Amino acid sequence: QTILWLPRSFEYSQKNAVLVPVAALGVGGMLFYWLRSGHKIKTIDMGDGWWGSGERPLKGKEDESIRPFKIETSDKEIEDLHRRLDQARFTPHLEGAAFHYGFNSSYLQKVVAYWRNQFDWRKQVEVLNKYPHFRTTIEGIDIHFIHVKPSYVPHGRAVRPLLMVHGWPGSFYEFYKIIPLLTEPAKHSLNEGDVVFEVICPSIPGYGFSDAPHQKGFDSIAAARIFHKLMNRLGFKEYYLQGGDWGSRITTNMAQMLPQSVKGLHLNVVFVGKQGLGRMICIMLGAYVPWLVGLSREDAQRIYPFMQKNIYDVLRESGYLHIQATKPDTAGCGLNDSPVGLAAYILEKFSTWTDKSFLDKDDGGLESKYSLDELLTNVMIYWVTSSIVSSMRFYKENFSKDPDLTAHSRVGVYVPTGIAAFPQEILHTPRIWAKDVYRNIITYSYMPRGGHFAAFEEPKLLAQDIMQFVRKVEQL
Repeated sequence: QTILWLPRSFEYSQKNAVLVPVAALGVGGMLFYWLRSGHKIKTIDMGDGWWGSGERPLKGKEDESIRPFKIETSDKEIEDLHRRLDQARFTPHLEGAAFHYGFNSSYLQKVVAYWRNQFDWRKQVEVLNKYPHFRTTIEGIDIHFIHVKPSYVPHGRAVRPLLMVHGWPGSFYEFYKIIPLLTEPAKHSLNEGDVVFEVICPSIPGYGFSDAPHQKGFDSIAAARIFHKLMNRLGFKEYYLQGGDWGSRITTNMAQMLPQSVKGLHLNVVFVGKQGLGRMICIMLGAYVPWLVGLSREDAQRIYPFMQKNIYDVLRESGYLHIQATKPDTAGCGLNDSPVGLAAYILEKFSTWTDKSFLDKDDGGLESKYSLDELLTNVMIYWVTSSIVSSMRFYKENFSKDPDLTAHSRVGVYVPTGIAAFPQEILHTPRIWAKDVYRNIITYSYMPRGGHFAAFEEPKLLAQDIMQFVRKVEQL
């Protein structure tokens, strides 16, 4: 009523003539500040944690030193592996089953024969040690990481720190082929020579050479906090992040936790669990008029037929997930005791997660994309560290708190984001769906080929996409 009355009144005092607009300006300014600051306020609480054995020490500061680390092996370790491989028992495969029942046992015998008689673990240890390894203690456990700097940086060119985080059943080794492309692009015929990185690849706690948490509750939030602490300990104030699989969730949490520290977030898989009437309508109409609901023709090809690709295929590929999200230690103890069982369990994922059509191949298509040396080196990282059980527990810790992994979707990601959508990924997330969480998508690329293990399978494609994204961010 006052607002309607003021324009018609010529009797208000000169004092009110000044106070009213000033008050309106003040209220408007506060509203503007509140709206602008809303993004900053809505972050994930960083918190703190203790994952060492027993209770956290009351006194004494944690050792923050960065210690060089080297992977080693021994005759005893290799002899024990060979003894177990020699005693392996195999079940005859079903005729014509290919990989539809899981890892084909006839092909598994060939893999085991190669592992026993030709695979050279000592040589692969040398390969692993070609990059500098380190460990540092954070929240009571030792965190392993590799840190690779460019051997030469042209004058005046900035080097961008990039943290790359793996998933399950991968490891830091997944990034060995992409690291030289990022640290020395000019040497590898990449035109993006104006973008140069130093790359940090940690092992998620409980994976490989990072200690396993001794306490319950270690989830992606805890991993995100530890990796922020790691980057801070290395002296970085701002840095880029890249991840797939669990690495995607961990780096997303890092961006939600300390957005001021994250210059950009690049992902090769996006998990957006938002449901509701709007999404249902989008799915129903998208098959017929994709443009009407914001889907591209490429999105439609990757999503439909919807039930087949998003329900049946996912159910077929996610049996392991239910086991690991409920009682990981039961199945895990068998895998930790049998190298053959471990190899079958892990390598089966490198078959169908790389290309769904590999189900129909007797050898799972494994050697069409990777060498047996590469595949077995990743398996050996789990074997020699006895880390398969602790890696599986990561599912339990996350799913028990957030059964559909959507809790963090309510916290938007406002840092610049790049998404590389590979066609053989388990699930496709269109840009319009990704925007529900990632509010500042700078690049979204439909990759021409490749699946879940992008850095391992298509390192050059992924490197080019990361560089394209970072160049755009730097120009903002």
